[in-house]
Amino acid sequence: MQVHYIGVPSRFKHPVRILNFGRGRAPNATFGGTCVRRTTFKILGIGFVLIGLIGAVLPLLPTTIFFILAAGCFARSSPELEARILDHPRFGPMVRSWRDHGVIPPKAKMMAVGGMVIGYVGFYVGSQPRLVWALGVAAVFAACAGFVLSRPSHPTA
Repeated sequence: MQVHYIGVPSRFKHPVRILNFGRGRAPNATFGGTCVRRTTFKILGIGFVLIGLIGAVLPLLPTTIFFILAAGCFARSSPELEARILDHPRFGPMVRSWRDHGVIPPKAKMMAVGGMVIGYVGFYVGSQPRLVWALGVAAVFAACAGFVLSRPSHPTA
């Protein structure tokens, strides 16, 4: 059994191992491993891009998080599609700043937390939940808002 390393773009830290059982180049010797795994990640990535595009036109539906998830899926399936997201003039900088530094810009924080507040108010008014459910959902929203607010706003040197 031979193990081949294929070249990947320099932004990827680890080469991808492809197992070859003595039949020349492995049939699935492309980036990301097996064909099923690559296809699954590619389908997930495309789904996240579609949800992100819907979020770009619908208020209260986040956009950037879905492009971050799509870039992560494409990193495991299609470097070309990942590069298209990272190079996108509108969404690329936010995805790169999250990936490289874990940064959420202040305007995005305000939009995210504001959306959570509006979403909770809509949930509370629309469903009139019992106290236990109201507190449980409030706790989830508060935890998510705490996470968003705890991220750095600018890259550290």
